[in-house]
Amino acid sequence: MTLSRRYTVRLIALLAVAALLLCAYTWIMLHLSYSEGQRAGFLQKFSRKGWICKTWEGEILLTSMPGAIPERFEFSVRDDGVAGQLMAATGKRVVLGYEQHRGVPGACFGESEYFITTVTAAP
Repeated sequence: MTLSRRYTVRLIALLAVAALLLCAYTWIMLHLSYSEGQRAGFLQKFSRKGWICKTWEGEILLTSMPGAIPERFEFSVRDDGVAGQLMAATGKRVVLGYEQHRGVPGACFGESEYFITTVTAAP
């Protein structure tokens, strides 16, 4: 085996290991949540967006008390069933169950680090 062929084989092996490590890291970040919780507010915006990687993105307005300036909570949705529930609830008060996933590489999984898992209509 020539010297340049050995370097080519080593380079390909190194790139394969790097790709495997990136895949493993992405899988871990998507399956281990940093935090979990619920947020309640009015579903202000919900849409599917992106050029290549289409993701469901939305926001609710959190109101702590009447007359206070509402805080925005931006989120992403990976499940099409949950996305359908949110489409039906646009403009209504909802309680969203979420998982926070920090360190997810790229925007193909969602633009936010908050991923919605459950939707409940609030009274």
